[in-house]
Amino acid sequence: MPKDYSHIKGWGIDADPKNDPTYPMRKRSNEENKGYSWNRPPLQPVDIEVLHSIERPNVTAVFGTSMPPTGLSGMLRRYAFQYGEGSFGHWLPLLLADRVNVVEGIIDDLKRGHAPNIWAERGMNAEWKHNRAGLIKNLAIGAVVVTAAVAYFSRKDRD
Repeated sequence: MPKDYSHIKGWGIDADPKNDPTYPMRKRSNEENKGYSWNRPPLQPVDIEVLHSIERPNVTAVFGTSMPPTGLSGMLRRYAFQYGEGSFGHWLPLLLADRVNVVEGIIDDLKRGHAPNIWAERGMNAEWKHNRAGLIKNLAIGAVVVTAAVAYFSRKDRD
């Protein structure tokens, strides 16, 4: 027995197909997509390196990129796009490439003579104001990890 939802404001508003703007398209069959009579616009020219999924034969009709992949992060991104989008081999290198790109950006800033204000850029003032305990915990964990890494790599008896 169907439940009565008439007490909910707006319930069943799309029940009438004459009032549903997507109704004709939803009921359309796939016989050459009747109703689509527009000509495909020209594709955007590819004048820089654009990475795209191996599941696609070419780049999408319109794409955007802030800059082509460069440096170590670019190498990681090129490696990632050798794998399909359903693979960890695609997404994990992309995550790593983002982190590497942050470091590359800081090094690039320093090369240009600009010292980045990492405290402000990471939103630490707001974190200090609204989540002081979490910030202190994260800074302590970071300090322990860095100290452990420095201690490990500076050991004299390392082979």
